[in-house]
Amino acid sequence: MSRPLRIGPRAAAALLLVTLIGIAAFGWPLLADRQSGLAHSEDAPWLFAALLPLLVAVVVATIADQGMDAKAVAMLGVLAAVGAALRPLGAGTAGLEPMFFLMVLSGRVLGPGFGFVLGSVTMFASALLTGGVGPWMPFQMLALGWFSLGAGLLPGATGIRGRAELAMLAAYGFLGSFAYGTIMNLQGWVILQGMGQGVSFHPGAPVGENLARFVAYCLATSLGWDLGRAALTVVLTLTLGGTLLKALRRATRKAAFDAPVSFESGVEPPLDHAPKRGTNRSFR
Repeated sequence: MSRPLRIGPRAAAALLLVTLIGIAAFGWPLLADRQSGLAHSEDAPWLFAALLPLLVAVVVATIADQGMDAKAVAMLGVLAAVGAALRPLGAGTAGLEPMFFLMVLSGRVLGPGFGFVLGSVTMFASALLTGGVGPWMPFQMLALGWFSLGAGLLPGATGIRGRAELAMLAAYGFLGSFAYGTIMNLQGWVILQGMGQGVSFHPGAPVGENLARFVAYCLATSLGWDLGRAALTVVLTLTLGGTLLKALRRATRKAAFDAPVSFESGVEPPLDHAPKRGTNRSFR
């Protein structure tokens, strides 16, 4: 039976580090003063430079912990290409982004470590494909990576199957779609100014006041967009999820990603020094 790949200690350390960096990158403006020169666009090159080697570190650590080969990385590449190709089908139309349901199912099958890398790489590839490269891209990579990681952390990896599993994944996709939109709003909200006292970010203001304005900003600007993303994710998960889950699990079984790797030392049989029958024992 195929099961999500476990997170080993090295992969967990790499994921923790990239998560802490991501939280700091998203949240530091809330703690900054008025003279800090807020501009998330200036953060993006530094965040991207830190994110790429950490993504490689997560992959390398996961492979080292699990003893897997290049087939797992090849599957990540295929799924990232499919996800990148799905994004243009709905981008720009009421938040309809079909790539999110693929991230939910892939994270469930491949596990949280590879799910995080898959989400980040998919967003990077789709940005290159759609021309969506900008200061927001590394933040999108982090947010979608967390989205896919969460799917890999859902309970019942081996015990929940069938309709119950699809219902759980659909519920996660619904809530996770709103969480993704909310996190990305935090990246853009601190840059936008002059939207009104009730929704604008005020540098140096108490965190509680800014968070109240942020909630009002999300309700006023992105609730409908996030609802479209969440609804499409639920529909695709419930209609196509069962078939795709079986295909992904069959592929992981054939690739034997979770098969234990063991090495047996070849032991040569002892040489028989006893003389054969009919052999002359005397040498002159």
